Amino acid sequence: MATRLNLIVILVSACTTFAISSEYPVPTEVNIKARDGVTIYADVYLSTRGKAAPLILLFHQAGGDARGEYASHIPRLLDEGYNVIAADQRSGGNRFESTNRTVLALERKQYSYCDAYQDLEAALRYAAENGFTGKRFAWGSSYSAALVLKLGAEHPKELNGILSFSPASGEAMGECKPEPFAPNLHLPTLIMRPRSEMQRENSKEQFVLFQKHGFQTYVAENGVHGSSMLNPHRVDGNVEKHWKVVLDFIRTIVNQ
Repeated sequence: MATRLNLIVILVSACTTFAISSEYPVPTEVNIKARDGVTIYADVYLSTRGKAAPLILLFHQAGGDARGEYASHIPRLLDEGYNVIAADQRSGGNRFESTNRTVLALERKQYSYCDAYQDLEAALRYAAENGFTGKRFAWGSSYSAALVLKLGAEHPKELNGILSFSPASGEAMGECKPEPFAPNLHLPTLIMRPRSEMQRENSKEQFVLFQKHGFQTYVAENGVHGSSMLNPHRVDGNVEKHWKVVLDFIRTIVNQ
């Protein structure tokens, strides 16, 4: 069982200072090898229920990192009794005023969004090889929101649900655009976008396609791009309605 501390936990790694509020388990930083040999840095948070509890695999958006994007999300998920693995993919940066440890270690070597798909597979493999027996959810933001759809289509027996926030498409996604994977994705899937993005024809067409294949869709009226739509400091207004959709989706699958 993870140790709990009655203080602010400060982790200093790769020139990054990261804080998680009191009463939460101290994460373990792990190094995970992708199939091409790239080392992926990730944080593992164990709930008080141990490795049999549901597991949320968190993947960040472009230019970001897991600690920066998910600092406000992780405590909420731990409160639900879930385990969390939050990974720094090889495509990212300091967008959220935090350092992407994987990118830093690569010393400016550039990778595409599609290259980062290996990092998602590596995190999923780590979970399977390290005793996480609870139901597993892949959670992506922007470009990784597209990649988790591919992950669900290609690894259906290893996952139980997909959460995709503002899935990216277009030329930058190359062969990893989400649309071609929709017909082969048969896991419960939640797609979320802010209202501001639903003015684009591409987003409207995506929703029609995703709904056709039985995915749950949700438009956050006051949302912002990606998983940031759940962060009250990045949204103008209350985010509890958005969180309710997310947590209800996960709970329904967990209780099946």
